[in-house]
Amino acid sequence: MIQISGLTFDYPGHRALDNVSLTVSAGSVTALVGPNGAGKTTLLRCIAGLETPISGSIYVDGLDVIAKPREVHKVMGYLSDFYGLYRNLTVAQCLSYAAASQGLAESTISNAVSDTAIQLDLIDLLDRASGSLSRGQRQRVAIGQAIIHRPKVVLLDEPASGLDPEARSSLATLFRQLQREGMTLLVSSHILAELDEYSTHMLSLREGRVLENRPLQRSDSDSETRHIRLQLATPDIRLTSWLTSRPRITILEIAESHASIILNGNLQDQNALLQSLLADGFSVAAFSEQKENLQQSYLQSISKNPRELA
Repeated sequence: MIQISGLTFDYPGHRALDNVSLTVSAGSVTALVGPNGAGKTTLLRCIAGLETPISGSIYVDGLDVIAKPREVHKVMGYLSDFYGLYRNLTVAQCLSYAAASQGLAESTISNAVSDTAIQLDLIDLLDRASGSLSRGQRQRVAIGQAIIHRPKVVLLDEPASGLDPEARSSLATLFRQLQREGMTLLVSSHILAELDEYSTHMLSLREGRVLENRPLQRSDSDSETRHIRLQLATPDIRLTSWLTSRPRITILEIAESHASIILNGNLQDQNALLQSLLADGFSVAAFSEQKENLQQSYLQSISKNPRELA
């Protein structure tokens, strides 16, 4: 959905993006992570056509952002870290203005406002001035402005900044809903625990360069790759040879009392493996699937890419 090649951007005396090349898969929710000054906001603004790089190319849904920014805006929603609401306009007026600015036909704007307000739980706030709302409510209005034209791609810069835990939870639920509707999300945030709730991919930046860009391990009942941690109550010298002899298993770490493995199979295969362990007399105390933790993955990305190599 997003393809970037050789992207370089300079501020006076500072290179913010240095030969960045990456892809973002359609239907993904990509966590854009990195320290302050890594280039996250600049990258989002370049993708949104709000900044012009000195070199490189950016394509969104097959459209050249640099050559045709207005066309790209029709398939894109963008939420900056400054919400961009007109404080004296009502919520309904804010949404109507956003819909009109995105080129929606006048006859469709009323329905678009109503549908977006229902989706973001804004129905009771439509007649309120945006300046009178809480931060979480203003955030929802701003997201409504970004998605009212049903874009294919949504860029969000620090969407959970300053929100309380309840508002952050609602935001995570909304992002999962948008993904189910087929939208592709690229979300920048310093709150990695919050990103961990809904991200499918991680894009790590530092000093304007890509450290890592890959899918996260988010297995479900139909997944064909499962990371499993096994703990025995009593050490058993048979464990290594037993696991080695099993098909579709890759051993990551093993000892007489525990093992970390990759199982190529679904949830039924995971259950079958556990039943076999018990049937063969292993004293299984713990047998659990390990979900990839975004914060740990990011820190590992940093450790594998020392600053001098970034």
